[in-house]
This record gives sequence, structure tokens and C-alpha cells, in this order.
Amino acid sequence: MGLPEDIALLEQNLHDLIIRYEQYFCGIEKREPLQLLDAVERLARRYQNIGIPNSMLKFKYNSLMATLSVHRQKWTRINRLIEEGKYTRDRFKMSLHQRQDEDRRETRKQPDPAVERIFQDYLAACASCDLPVKNLSRDKIAAAIERQKPAIMEKYHCCDIEFAVIIEEGKPRLKARPIKS
Repeated sequence: MGLPEDIALLEQNLHDLIIRYEQYFCGIEKREPLQLLDAVERLARRYQNIGIPNSMLKFKYNSLMATLSVHRQKWTRINRLIEEGKYTRDRFKMSLHQRQDEDRRETRKQPDPAVERIFQDYLAACASCDLPVKNLSRDKIAAAIERQKPAIMEKYHCCDIEFAVIIEEGKPRLKARPIKS
């Protein structure tokens, strides 16, 4: 290819590169367009040390090189800000995720009082029977209750169920009591 075609290709690739970087910074593209950046830089370096006799092509080439340099500095700065967590678009997303995580933690921190009472009773029953409690958690107790509740409600045709902890044969068990209204 000749010089005019290379400069036109450089201009088109540079335009595509700018668009792809903007998409990357907006979150549309997941990866930085490094291959296209490498191709544009390779094409730009081809005529770096060669004198261009045509003043129109020389001006076009120099303006494209200046545009590439300005954009490369901008992309480097934005990537550094992203890595440091100071980029405004990323900070918005990060604060949104942090709020969602805090909401999840708050819902976990506020367990159902009935489940909490059953859990504490179950721990006390295990301790009185000298059984290990390291694998017990509120979530496991809550899951067991939620798993059993629909079947018991259907069987006894009741609207609610009250659970209690009893000790049978030296082992703590959950006992369901249907509440009819």
C-alpha cells in the first residue's frame, strides 16, 4: 500500500480505537482493546522516521499522531484511575454494589425472632446432651423449618405452625405444633 492509503487506514483504525476505548470505559466492552491499539501504533510507527514529501499528507499524519498521543495519555490516566478505584463511573458502580452488600448483611443480621428463639433453644438442648454445635447455624435451622412448614400446613390444614425444641432419646429434635385459626 502507498502512503495515502496507509494514512487513510490509520485514520479509520484510530477512529475505531477511540470508539472501542469509550465503549470499554462505559462498560459495554469487557476488555481493553489492546490488539487494535497495537495495530494502530504499529501503523503509526511505520512512517515516523521517514520524510513525507507531500505537505498535505505530512500534516494529516502529524495530526493523527498528535490525536493518538493525546488519547493514549487520556486512556492511561483513566486506566490508572480505574485501578485506584477513583474513576467516577466505577465509583458509582462500586458504591451501588456496596449498598447492595450492606442491605444483604442487614437482612442477615436481623433474623426472624422465632427462628432465633428456636436456634438458641436448640443450642441449649445440644449442650445439655453434650453434642457438638460447631456445624450448627441459624441458616440451617431456618432452612429446616422452611422445608418442613409447607408439608405440615397442608397435612393439618392450618394457617401457621409453631416449632419447639424437645429432647427425645438423648437427641434434640424440632417439634411442630399446628396453629388453627
